[in-house]
Amino acid sequence: MRNLKFLTFSAVVAAIYVVAPVHAAEPLPEATKRILSEMKLDASLMKGLDKELAIPKAWISGARKEKVLRVIGTWDFEQHAGYLAAFKERYPFLTIKYVRQSRFGRTVKPLIALKEGRLLTDVISGLGSAIFAYRKANALLDLRALPGFAHLPKDAKDVNEGLWVGHQFSYWCTAYNTNLVKPSDLPKTWDDLVKNRRWHGGVIGLGNRPNLWFLQLWGAKGEKWGRRYLDDYFGKVKPQLRKEGMNALISLVIAGEFDLSMPSAEYRVSQMVAKGAPVKFHCPEPVPTTVQSVAVLAKTPSPNAAKLYVNWMLSREGQLAQYRAVKAAPVHPAFQRREFLSFPDQIIGKTTAFRTPKLLVEEWPRLLKLWRSRWFGSSGQKISTVTTKLIKPKRGGRRLTFKVAGEIHTVKVSGSRTTVTINGKQSSRSQLKAGMSCTFVYPGNKSEALEVDCKK
Repeated sequence: MRNLKFLTFSAVVAAIYVVAPVHAAEPLPEATKRILSEMKLDASLMKGLDKELAIPKAWISGARKEKVLRVIGTWDFEQHAGYLAAFKERYPFLTIKYVRQSRFGRTVKPLIALKEGRLLTDVISGLGSAIFAYRKANALLDLRALPGFAHLPKDAKDVNEGLWVGHQFSYWCTAYNTNLVKPSDLPKTWDDLVKNRRWHGGVIGLGNRPNLWFLQLWGAKGEKWGRRYLDDYFGKVKPQLRKEGMNALISLVIAGEFDLSMPSAEYRVSQMVAKGAPVKFHCPEPVPTTVQSVAVLAKTPSPNAAKLYVNWMLSREGQLAQYRAVKAAPVHPAFQRREFLSFPDQIIGKTTAFRTPKLLVEEWPRLLKLWRSRWFGSSGQKISTVTTKLIKPKRGGRRLTFKVAGEIHTVKVSGSRTTVTINGKQSSRSQLKAGMSCTFVYPGNKSEALEVDCKK
């Protein structure tokens, strides 16, 4: 665990002047001026921007020739379009083709295509733990030459190889319906959710994404605490176990389907608050924290354009535009201020629990196995592991049938939640063929498979 320290603006500016003199800034784009005016921020916040955007002329000339850059991410299309306004003023010769994709679409699909000799995108935001599969495939560009790489905090970049950089901090806590929950009932710590019977009996909507919040708590508090907590949480609290995505859970808590949803991201809740929804964000302590990473594919035909895009994303101007567009917490040290947090009182001054690469490598596999046993066990389901022949895939691999002790079983295959491998390599469900010898990990007939591992 670590304490998140927010510097005063004067301290940040003083630190900048000590390190190096500030160069005369180039004229700011009109889009940036508008954001500063709307947020009532002084333009001095942009001091040092010219140095952050001081890229080699070869990158500019190269990007002019490349003309187009493809980006896959997690933001809505409209949000990304608004975010790019200042970028387009600075680099009008570059066309950005942006697509929002599910976790499978932005992490698994591009890697499968790459191994088949196809390139679906140039830049990916939101790789998460998939970064290790891309690293193993030597699929990513080294970004340490970016001017923006140097000023990033240690937790927000790949220090050793430069294969990814973080562009936003995400705080994964809870969202609650303000019409149904009294502020005095909100838990101060995660243990309070277990101790206070107010939260027992299905008033919590829980998403099946422990990597977003519980992995951090596991790392901060230890395995002994984690095992005991899961036993109590699933055994005593008994939340509603939901299959929806995390954004959908926020919509359901707004609709009153349950009182509180988790895990919920701060910036997504703030977007709903801005629309007048009866919802707020609350963080028990410690605050589970992740960094959203962005990476560039090594085989991109637009390496210069990609470096322009990512470097601008990390700059003061890009970070300002990001917050204005999606309310995402910036990673830039100069922006660690109340103005750039949607719910500052839920984060400032609290201990944070950060999801490190080490946690993902060393602790995640063990935690996932334990989580699955509690998730399915609490509803009376038992996880089965069966090795047999795949009889017939249907609907592009979305439904699979096979025999177990003479009985036909069917499982659903989710594009985002089911892990599919063929000959030991992560693959798409559409590549599954009749007659393959497969190992199915699933919680019973007509359920959703957790893993499908096949051999040709």
